[in-house]
Amino acid sequence: MVHDGHHAIVVDPGDAAPVEQALHRMGLSLRAILVTHHHRDHTGGVAALHAQTGATVYGPARETMPEPCTALRDGDRVDALGLRFEVLDVPGHTAGHIAYYCPDMDGAPLLFCGDTLFSGGCGRLFEGTAAQMHASLARLAALPGATRVCCAHEYTLSNLAFARAVEPANADLLRHIAACEELRAAGHPTLPSRIATELAINPFLRTREPAVVRAALGRDRHTDPHDPAAVLATLRQWKNEF
Repeated sequence: MVHDGHHAIVVDPGDAAPVEQALHRMGLSLRAILVTHHHRDHTGGVAALHAQTGATVYGPARETMPEPCTALRDGDRVDALGLRFEVLDVPGHTAGHIAYYCPDMDGAPLLFCGDTLFSGGCGRLFEGTAAQMHASLARLAALPGATRVCCAHEYTLSNLAFARAVEPANADLLRHIAACEELRAAGHPTLPSRIATELAINPFLRTREPAVVRAALGRDRHTDPHDPAAVLATLRQWKNEF
């Protein structure tokens, strides 16, 4: 949720109840609902919240959304609470997945990327291809390094365990694991991450790195070491079984 003390935007509300409770607790009026993709754990609360608040619903044009919904395509903009969100097509996890990028929120860029990019990982390829996911992740990786990554699930520690299996000698990764373990032990979230952090520790953004390529070849010797999408495909299958 993003709010200005009076009005709020909520992203991917899979359940209406926690949103309703937060709105009531903070005395906020819901103005907009941003949805990244059609999965139920991202849309389950949309209809109830719209019915209760009249908030405008935004979602991907190429997926079936709860109606009424303003359909968004790559390059579209959403203006809400004085903020501008740029819409990015990022297929891979689903066929029509989108992300919302705000170039400046409280002095730094911010990204709502749903299930495309996680801290230390990426989403499963339920509907898209490895080539699509690689292109989508490359697009997100090209955002400014200070961009805060607000992904939809905190799978960080399990993702980092896999990342360590891929790159056990990555010093940045080992330091980040220790920092995230300390955060969770204290009851704090590991999110948001930052693009610069993910470039240093996330194997799915590092498919051209020699150590990551070697790990993929060690997992599947048929992987094309010169094709980062093929490396990603091997990593993703490995992660599915990890």
